[in-house]
Amino acid sequence: MVLLSRIYTRGGDKGHTSLGSGDRVSKSDLRVIAMGGVDESNSIIGVCRLHVSTEIDNILSRIQNDLFDAGADLCIPNLDETVLRISTTQVTWLEEQIDILNQQLTPLNSFILPGGNAAATHLHMARTIVRRAERDVVALSEKFALNLELIKYLNRLSDLLFVLARVENHNGLSDILWIPGANR
Repeated sequence: MVLLSRIYTRGGDKGHTSLGSGDRVSKSDLRVIAMGGVDESNSIIGVCRLHVSTEIDNILSRIQNDLFDAGADLCIPNLDETVLRISTTQVTWLEEQIDILNQQLTPLNSFILPGGNAAATHLHMARTIVRRAERDVVALSEKFALNLELIKYLNRLSDLLFVLARVENHNGLSDILWIPGANR
């Protein structure tokens, strides 16, 4: 477990921070940006939990814990397998949730506009934030070797958030469909 006895250390006052390895890097470093994107994703999922059904809240609770694992994965720059990493099992669990929930949804015949009820709208916002975090992690992976399961995890997570938004929109019945060229 982590013990945090002090909240501020003044160590970042000059624009640098420490990674889990102890290395000091700029707060504008690609790794720090990726870690921030994962943290932001976790925060918006916390907001989503205020609006969703109990069933979905249980799913999101597990995801929040996994996102801390993702942050731990990112904060250690080497691929030492003894360090906490996102695993294939975590990716597979997301896929299983998507498959189970997608079975009850109304089939799509158009793209969906982010909206509907409050729960669905927040889940759509979470989906877009996770997509940005995924882009940040991909940018980091183009410069440094990373655990590829982490990229898969974020990709599947955004898919699951899309499905969860549809579930909260009365299994897709209250989805707001895009009408191409409707306002020309």
